[in-house]
Amino acid sequence: MAQDARIVLQQRLSQQLVMTPQLRQAIKILQVSRAELETLVDQELTENPLLEENLDEKLDAASEVPTVDGQNGAEEWQADADKPESEAATSVGEIDWKEYAENYSNDIHGSIGHSGGGDEEDRRAALENVLVKRTFLPDHLMWQLRLSDLSDREKEVGALIIGSLDKDGYLPLQLEEVAFLADTWPDVAIVERVLGRIQEFDPPGVAARGLADCLLIQLRQLGVADDALPVRIVRDYLPMLESRRFDRLARELGATIEQIAEATKVISVLEPKPGRDFGDSDTRYVTPDVHVHKVGDEYVVTLNEEGLPRLRVSHFYRRMLGENGSPEARGYIQEKMRAAAWLIKSIHQRQRTLYMVTSSIVKFQRDFLEGGVAFLRPLVLKDVANDIGMHESTVSRATAGKYVHTPQGTFELKYFFTSSLRGGQGSEVSAESVKEKIRIIIAKEDARKPLSDQYIAELLGKEEIDIARRTVAKYRELMGILPSSKRKQVY
Repeated sequence: MAQDARIVLQQRLSQQLVMTPQLRQAIKILQVSRAELETLVDQELTENPLLEENLDEKLDAASEVPTVDGQNGAEEWQADADKPESEAATSVGEIDWKEYAENYSNDIHGSIGHSGGGDEEDRRAALENVLVKRTFLPDHLMWQLRLSDLSDREKEVGALIIGSLDKDGYLPLQLEEVAFLADTWPDVAIVERVLGRIQEFDPPGVAARGLADCLLIQLRQLGVADDALPVRIVRDYLPMLESRRFDRLARELGATIEQIAEATKVISVLEPKPGRDFGDSDTRYVTPDVHVHKVGDEYVVTLNEEGLPRLRVSHFYRRMLGENGSPEARGYIQEKMRAAAWLIKSIHQRQRTLYMVTSSIVKFQRDFLEGGVAFLRPLVLKDVANDIGMHESTVSRATAGKYVHTPQGTFELKYFFTSSLRGGQGSEVSAESVKEKIRIIIAKEDARKPLSDQYIAELLGKEEIDIARRTVAKYRELMGILPSSKRKQVY
């Protein structure tokens, strides 16, 4: 029996988010760092003739967050993000661009809390974050090489040695390898001679073949005799020194604990990584995006907008839009005006969102602003998102790579979001504040009898902080603090 086959058409209405190019740009602008934003704006100014920097208008900045058409900025941002592609595109496409050009203030600085750098503390913060050119280790060494009395051939070998150093200032190559690369093989003596001269350069210990060699070079430059206790320890017993086995060192060297302690003090002032004080390509300098100042009993949030140009649509092209012209020309102008307007709106929304997120963080972390890291409270993205009516992903984007200058110092906004540990009477304490407590405990310990991770966990337990030994060890490692076996000192 043949079955009755039917095709049933059903119509369903659903809403989904499809990323338009404009929305994608708005999200990108929200999450980029300040330096990246400045680069992006410069690029847009170059590529879009309708976009120009407003050098004439000097608008006064108020401290409240502006609204557009009576809507809160965060709500408008979220509303746009939640629209499907057709609605999101229409909301931009249906703008009366001629009216927009005539009536809309295109200044991205608007009336959000604005910091123009007039305050003395702002100026100090700006000076602290000025990007300065640092000397790179190879440049510093080549300068000394050029000033040396080495022959031209020796300087060629020296340049090869300098170019082969790693970021810590060590020479990872064997002398035979350098000789082969320098076309002096099998004459290794010239390489050894030039290497010896470079090892006399600044910084002390540079071009060493390993840690012991690095420390021995520095001891030699300090005038320490070859048979002196510090030299003997570094040359023959460095692993024992690293494991802090002072009693055995004393027995092996026929010295007293006091003599070992004095020798250890000499070694402790040496630099194990001569290259670390010189710049590298990973060095970053940050300028705060936001400033938090205490005015009376309140904390005031202001945006640092120095370096961000004020943007507007070109007056020249505004007039062209109202004049008769070819459809192609008008279409081109409309397209570029749409792009300029969306960029301005996106930057304005970025600043508005950043202001609101920071204001919420200030509200949650007032105790930190008053007392420092020990008073940092547990905080998650959801707390701030619920407080200001945004999605957690928006808060995450707004805090990524953004820095705030506070009375306690300059911090990345993400620093204020921290997990919690159980405290006394069911309360919670911030993981960062626990790290600070661990740091303080270790700083106050008797260096001759360093505290174990288990003992530190027990001390914190007496303060009603429930923490395991392995968690103490993890936090200690994150802070770059050695275990107790390697913190031991002798006097």
